[in-house]
Amino acid sequence: MTKAASSSEKTPSFEMSWGSSTSSGYCSEEDPDSEFEQYFTARTSFFPKTRKANVNVNVKQDEQIELGKQELTTADVQQKVKEYNAQINSNLFMNMNKDSSYTGFVKVQFKLARPVSVTPSKKGSHDAGGRRASGVKRRTSFYLPKDASKHLHISSRTSAREVIEALLKKFTVVDNPGKFALFERSERHDQVYVRKLSDDERPLRLRLCAGPNEKVLSFVLKENETGEVNWHAFSMPELKNFLRILQREEEEHVKQIVQRYALARTKMQEALAGSTPG
Repeated sequence: MTKAASSSEKTPSFEMSWGSSTSSGYCSEEDPDSEFEQYFTARTSFFPKTRKANVNVNVKQDEQIELGKQELTTADVQQKVKEYNAQINSNLFMNMNKDSSYTGFVKVQFKLARPVSVTPSKKGSHDAGGRRASGVKRRTSFYLPKDASKHLHISSRTSAREVIEALLKKFTVVDNPGKFALFERSERHDQVYVRKLSDDERPLRLRLCAGPNEKVLSFVLKENETGEVNWHAFSMPELKNFLRILQREEEEHVKQIVQRYALARTKMQEALAGSTPG
């Protein structure tokens, strides 16, 4: 059983649950005058995808957060921690602290549709002549692997916003934390329910009340979908890359439309040529 130090409430520990190969393709370039960032991926698309029919979003809030709002006494927490630890088959136990708080692990899955930006390693901070580049900001952008996940060791006092910030810090992601949100996912009666957590909700408390079963409750990191895109949260290099991607997609769609109508015209001309008036 892992003993949690009191400092873990402020600086959570982490355990990798996926490999070091995190990119389906990436590239970074330098601009001597300003920050430059370029995305490189084979599956970039800004066009919305059809949402699966069996996923329900914005379900009744009372039904979704009922467990997390339960008033628990110290004795209740101790009993739930004991029951929780008895149900798991790993060393990811929860531990009670003297101040009635508790620590444990939560697993967060990544469901990101857009690439993330990270700072480059220090090894690449020198130019070809061995001199350190000065005044040049560099970024590397890549897509996280599909269904990547990570275990976080956190406290019962750790908020959902702090979990997001800890994840980004761990991977040196420099994107604005406001671009991301933590969601809870549950499966009931052959239906999947997804709810966005508020910034001050406590994921470990939800985990304790729901138990270790991932179908009952799991956590997912996604883009912060607020109905409208907050373009002010993006940097100028990111906005320029979005425009380039949109232009490429627009040109591709125009090309497909022209080819489709050209093919239709050719078939109609062949049909007219093979028919006899009358």
